[in-house]
Amino acid sequence: MRFEKIRISNFRNISSQVVDIDAEDIVLIGDNAQGKTNFLEALYTLCYGSSFKTPNLREAIRHGEQSFLLEATFINDYEERQYVMFSFENGKRNIEIDGKRIQDRKELIYQFPCIVFSHEDIEFLKGEPETRRKFFDQMMSLSNPSFLDDMRLYRNILAKRNAAIKIGDRSMITLYDGRLAKYGLEIMREREKAVDEFNSVFPSLFSVVSGGKDDLYIHYQKSWADADSEEYIISILSDSLDRDIKMQTTTSGIHRDRFSVKDGNGIFNQTGSTGQLRLCSLIFRIVEARMFEISTGKKPILLFDDVLLELDDRKRSLFLNQIDSYSQAFFTFLPRENYFDDNHRKPLCYNVMDGKYSL
Repeated sequence: MRFEKIRISNFRNISSQVVDIDAEDIVLIGDNAQGKTNFLEALYTLCYGSSFKTPNLREAIRHGEQSFLLEATFINDYEERQYVMFSFENGKRNIEIDGKRIQDRKELIYQFPCIVFSHEDIEFLKGEPETRRKFFDQMMSLSNPSFLDDMRLYRNILAKRNAAIKIGDRSMITLYDGRLAKYGLEIMREREKAVDEFNSVFPSLFSVVSGGKDDLYIHYQKSWADADSEEYIISILSDSLDRDIKMQTTTSGIHRDRFSVKDGNGIFNQTGSTGQLRLCSLIFRIVEARMFEISTGKKPILLFDDVLLELDDRKRSLFLNQIDSYSQAFFTFLPRENYFDDNHRKPLCYNVMDGKYSL
């Protein structure tokens, strides 16, 4: 799947225009605050129905306007041309593919698998456990609709159980325990499998680009340790009920699992340099793209938002040579910045100034 053209109206600082993006590699070149990242955000919004920069899409509306509109033609996996539209007005999203309204954003995600590389990705290493948990859950959801469904159901039941805890309704809590155990156990098994697959690629890939360490790995620590049946999990929830009521929340479960990056010296974010952590976060995304291709046989769209600035020329070249699992890639660079070596296929380059894109 790849985009052909995109029409952008009233989005951020972008001047309303149609941009031809029918190429495998597209490079946006310009100074800061000219509209490079905004273009990637517009693409991401078409792919996900949400922004990677803000949870409030009102912030993406061009100053002085009341709504924005994104439209694009794309070539699907069967080499057929289709049309997608996303509009936002009065706080409401409207998403259509070939004129048919999309009710569940899940339909959009699987039509346009997209992975964005951003500076915030370093939080996979430096941030709270929730950040790494979110990364792995999103990575798995991108290629596994059943996992996404299980996560939605688990969160829904967890919210209801926590509401019952707050009012001390033990009978309802017990009712929710069985369902929490059912979906939680399946999620744990899928997470274990995903971590094993991740670790089969991650260490060697990091070593190739860094020129050093090959002992990095992901450690998965389950909240329900050694749980191998729904009955066992129900017993854990039952035993911890008094504590849950005291703490006013469910204190155990897959929502408290931990993912850690480790090497021979322990937790990597405590021993690695900032440069190593930054590179590690980029490798996370490459592994995500490769695992998506392995799982689905399809290739995602990749968005690189100024993330290569901190890599020296050697590491940048090595990193770019590892990017292979994609159908289309968009890169942002500053003027006079070296991006591709002579061996890389010729990209489509746009100069970006004041929200305008010119060849």
